[in-house]
Amino acid sequence: MTATVPTIETTRPSARTLKGHWIDEWNPEDRTFWANGGEKIAKRNLYFSIFSEHIGFSVWSLWSVLVLFLGPAYGFAPAEKFLLTAVPTLVGAGLRIPYTFAVAKFGGRNWTIISATMLLVPAVLTAFLVKPGVSLSTLLILGALAGVGGGNFASSMANINAFFPERRKGWALGFNAGGGNIGVATVQLVGLFVLAVFGAGHPGIVAGLYIPLIVISAVCSAIWMDNLSQARNEKRGMRDALRESHTWVMSLLYIGTFGSFIGFGFAFGQVLQVQFATQFNTPIKAAYLTFLGPLLGSLIRPLGGALADRLGGAKVTFVNFIAMAAGASVVLVAAQQRSLPLYIAGFISLFILSGLGNGSTYKMIPAIFKSKYAGDAHQARRISGSVIGIAGALGGIGGVLVNLAFRQSFLTYKDADAAYLAFIGFYALCVLVTWTVYLRPGARETIAV
Repeated sequence: MTATVPTIETTRPSARTLKGHWIDEWNPEDRTFWANGGEKIAKRNLYFSIFSEHIGFSVWSLWSVLVLFLGPAYGFAPAEKFLLTAVPTLVGAGLRIPYTFAVAKFGGRNWTIISATMLLVPAVLTAFLVKPGVSLSTLLILGALAGVGGGNFASSMANINAFFPERRKGWALGFNAGGGNIGVATVQLVGLFVLAVFGAGHPGIVAGLYIPLIVISAVCSAIWMDNLSQARNEKRGMRDALRESHTWVMSLLYIGTFGSFIGFGFAFGQVLQVQFATQFNTPIKAAYLTFLGPLLGSLIRPLGGALADRLGGAKVTFVNFIAMAAGASVVLVAAQQRSLPLYIAGFISLFILSGLGNGSTYKMIPAIFKSKYAGDAHQARRISGSVIGIAGALGGIGGVLVNLAFRQSFLTYKDADAAYLAFIGFYALCVLVTWTVYLRPGARETIAV
């Protein structure tokens, strides 16, 4: 199939479609170009990118569900289960930087096909190998393989970032990320369905249900997505991005937002079963709640991008981290008082706020480099696309830290209070950094975000 390109009534060169779904001369900042077909092409690529990324997130998050199936027959302690959720998070985070490189090397469409197809490996193996008697080492390998789904986010975001103009990036990146993030809630709903219909003795069905969806995703990407030829000339963007101080600042902030979202998404079910063992003494009781936070956090993420478009990403992020520190404080008090309703309310608020923060921090990235490289749109786009990959990778590592914090807190103190105190302290640090770098009067004169 050959991609349709807009006809431009201007003296500028019109866009051209090359063989193999490649598009040349992509200029979304040109409003005439955008109105005469550019927007249609960008949105088509966005929708199928979301579908593929959504499946990737679900595969990545498989073990947030499968640990609920690992009852006494498997013989694993809570600390070992937290390790099982930390491993895919770590691998997924580590793959995000090479996945961002892959967009420039292979093209966004081509890499979406490849990365979607790779999801078949963990899905098929997990469908057949998870059963009583399986060793912890085997499950850790399966968890590591599921980590390939975590890389899809970075390549998808870098690809979509290039398709949209600056004025629409907050919405587009928020919608793309939110649609992908919902995959965390979706796989937990699938897990709830399997528990309710087939029981806790059939964990492989959860992974097996994703096999046909993975195939459909790869085929849809092949038919309806496009590559941008300009991305092939931006392979040194990652090296240049590593030299930017803003790369590391935004990565820290994204650890606070996305790291919280994915870390809590993986750990919430286990924390409920350990912290409130009497109320959640069966897997299905925990599964009834685990999907809710990730679902709300994913749905609200585009609103974070839209608010950042309207009010400024730094302002939204600053207020959001204050609210996250307050939410974590509520969870801490609720845990100490053994108040389940307050605990759930506090945790759900953290999911919602992390979703809002995900959208606002990602909007900040292109805005920062547009301000810094005013007049050089190509350089701003090149650097921001690479920073998105780096921040996405380090943000994923934040999810690992969340699971390790819970694991160590339960091992050392038999409760999660120390982990909650660590989260509160980190959110306070993010408040301070956001104000110092982007909101204090002297900073606003240098970088407007």
